[in-house]
Amino acid sequence: MKTKTLVTRILSVLAALACGISLCAQGSPGSTAPAYTQVSIVNSATSTAGALAPNTIATIYGNNLSDGSTTSATGLLPGAMLMQEMGGTQVFVAGQPAGLYYVSPQQINFLVPADLRPGEMDLFVACDGVAGPQMQITLQSAGPGLFESEPGVVIATHADGSLITKAHPAHAGETVAVYGTGFGETTPNVVSGMVSMTPAQLSDLSDFHVLVNGNAVPAASVLYAGVTISAAGLYQATFKLPKPVASNPEIRVTVGDQQSQPDLRLPLQ
Repeated sequence: MKTKTLVTRILSVLAALACGISLCAQGSPGSTAPAYTQVSIVNSATSTAGALAPNTIATIYGNNLSDGSTTSATGLLPGAMLMQEMGGTQVFVAGQPAGLYYVSPQQINFLVPADLRPGEMDLFVACDGVAGPQMQITLQSAGPGLFESEPGVVIATHADGSLITKAHPAHAGETVAVYGTGFGETTPNVVSGMVSMTPAQLSDLSDFHVLVNGNAVPAASVLYAGVTISAAGLYQATFKLPKPVASNPEIRVTVGDQQSQPDLRLPLQ
């Protein structure tokens, strides 16, 4: 699978996320202002609040967020900048307009600006010039999450770029890549909102680990950890699987004391 096709799949997964079960915010009767809550602003990979960091793909669930559904036309063009307004909708983080992937009346997928520093800051949505409530969010230095191709299955590729699936599983000792967001600062720094054209590794690789069934992969087996070319805010970890390894192992990544979500499996036979 080519990188562009993989990115298309991930963005499609993001756009298809259902407005969740306890995440949607109800506005006042008759209100047309965007409505959302602090807990409805989440890491797009983990669907959890409080797991945000600079250069992280994030989701806002709510109501009256947009007049219609629109997907970014620039999200797959190397060197392009994500649009900061779509369908009359904008997201502001610490006063900065954020890049947008997808907007609909009940969901926005956006990129936390990469040049922000960790700390507390305000976020609000504006639709057709009408602003929603200001919510305070906290950015960590990293908030890693891995994307799922289906519930409980991590998005991963073989060395040739093809998708790892139950029908096309990985094997012990193979080199694979898993994909996520929120891995943290890179060297060189990324340009906020720009679709990556060149690799950029994590600034502190000693702080990054891949866990296979809870055991850290040796550092020498982690071949790359950084941003994915052709996708703003998308990261990958390319590593060699241990040998031997049990079938369908759990895969997690850690950055310092922050871990990706549990119970994601890699199809492996």
